[in-house]
Amino acid sequence: MARRDVTSPGGNEADVVVVGAGIVGLATVYALTARHPDLRIVMLEKEAGVARHQTGHNSGVVHAGVYYTPGSLKARLCVDGVVRLRDFCREHGLAYDEVGKVIVATRDEELPRLDALLERGTRNGVPGLRMIEPDELGEIEPHAAGLRAIHSPHTAIVDYAQISAALADVVRSRGVRIEFGATVTAIADDGVGVRVTTSGPTLTARRLVTCGGLHADRLARMSGATPEVQIVPFRGEYYFLSKERSDLVRGLIYPVPDPELPFLGVHLTRTVHGEVEAGPNAVLALAREGYSHGVIRPRDLLESMAYAGFWKLAGRFWRVGAYEYYRSFSKAAFVASLRTLVPELTISDVRRGGAGVRAQAVGRDGRLVDDFAVVETDRAMHVLNAPSPAATASLAIGDHLAERVAPWFA
Repeated sequence: MARRDVTSPGGNEADVVVVGAGIVGLATVYALTARHPDLRIVMLEKEAGVARHQTGHNSGVVHAGVYYTPGSLKARLCVDGVVRLRDFCREHGLAYDEVGKVIVATRDEELPRLDALLERGTRNGVPGLRMIEPDELGEIEPHAAGLRAIHSPHTAIVDYAQISAALADVVRSRGVRIEFGATVTAIADDGVGVRVTTSGPTLTARRLVTCGGLHADRLARMSGATPEVQIVPFRGEYYFLSKERSDLVRGLIYPVPDPELPFLGVHLTRTVHGEVEAGPNAVLALAREGYSHGVIRPRDLLESMAYAGFWKLAGRFWRVGAYEYYRSFSKAAFVASLRTLVPELTISDVRRGGAGVRAQAVGRDGRLVDDFAVVETDRAMHVLNAPSPAATASLAIGDHLAERVAPWFA
């Protein structure tokens, strides 16, 4: 069936409008165009290009699926997403390097948690996962130190910004229009369709899908949904190892994470560009796009401060939060954390790198929403929570959302 031209007169009418051109939004459109090639689809992105926020500010790890609760969306879509992402990269000539990963226990009290992670990852179907002793750890990562470790040989690294650019090229070739510089300012459901007002064009669509990341809750509320969560932004700051010391890390070296927190702890990650990143920490950002200490947006900060869920969260983890802030300003403290994994590192071996901001959904009870979360209204679907491993799982998430959208067009 021929695709209708959304750029012709009446081109501000569409079957589906998708907000957000990060990797989840692009993967959703990729899946929709494969399932429904006749749909008129328009993407709206407030930035000047794709992957400008969470997608373009991460370490590029393709997570194997070790950490996630068996049966959860994260677990199922991560393991499925790895296969889809690998195949997409190979099809489009993009880097996909299976450098492998070790999760290292450095203290006795971490050993039971390491055993639990192995069991969890095995139940999730992660291939090749096994426990290794210090001598084998030394063969895989000669400069790492630990009592025992999990080895995930198929954990890979990619460049998610490059993957997003390739996805954008594919969906454009299928007739999708991407409007950049189009900040959504209003959403109205008139009982027949959805009217989306932006700083650029105003569009009318039969259905709306939002993948707004750092602004996910605002877009949902703008359309009349009542999500039980609010996005609280956490900044993750990175260092780079000097070129002369990058041989200290062959692949990926991770600590055993705290099960109470969604963050994996500072770790060392080789990138497809030949560098080694160290980090990230996790500090409250004072703006939803607050990539440095100096970026403060009053609206964003006031929303966080006025949210009861934030204060309940802070009450539970204030000691952790205080240390993360200290480590944010102290290079010595940051390096001390890294030295638990690679003792040879010194403060002169690292330099400050970039930062990313994680869109973390927090419930009114102060609980961090752990799984992927989607809320629907009659004519709209909103991705409310898609933190790591959303980039890894993106193609599987996109297909999952396209399947949920299918009844709209049956």
